[in-house]
Amino acid sequence: MSQGETVGPLDQSVGYLLKRAATALRTAMDAALRPLDLTVPQYSCLEVLSQRPGLSNAELARAVFVTRQSMNLVLRGLQDRGLVTRPTTAPQGRALPSTLTPAGRAQLRAASGLVREVEKRMLEPLAAAQRDRLLHDLAACVDALSPHE
Repeated sequence: MSQGETVGPLDQSVGYLLKRAATALRTAMDAALRPLDLTVPQYSCLEVLSQRPGLSNAELARAVFVTRQSMNLVLRGLQDRGLVTRPTTAPQGRALPSTLTPAGRAQLRAASGLVREVEKRMLEPLAAAQRDRLLHDLAACVDALSPHE
């Protein structure tokens, strides 16, 4: 597309439809997580920490797609609720590695089930082969736009 050209009909714009899908997914996840008093960033933080314990605030922020300042608020809220623990002093450097508490793991189990149901509902119109293709195609799109070392 050259400068001056428009995107064209929005319902045929991949970027626009991806944004609509992401917004619909986020809205459905927010609604599903609300009874657990969790936000999507809080849930995402718990999920990432369950798979990669000990990450620093900056590493978590990158993994969850929020700023470091926002992640600090997320972690503080989770810590105040007893779902995450962080040392009071850094074992080395300035990073305070975070880990899930038993209560955090229990909350994550409940939240993961709710999020899986949202994803299941989102993917319900697609056959298994289409779901596999969607995952493959989305990963290819990410790779195409990611900086290569």
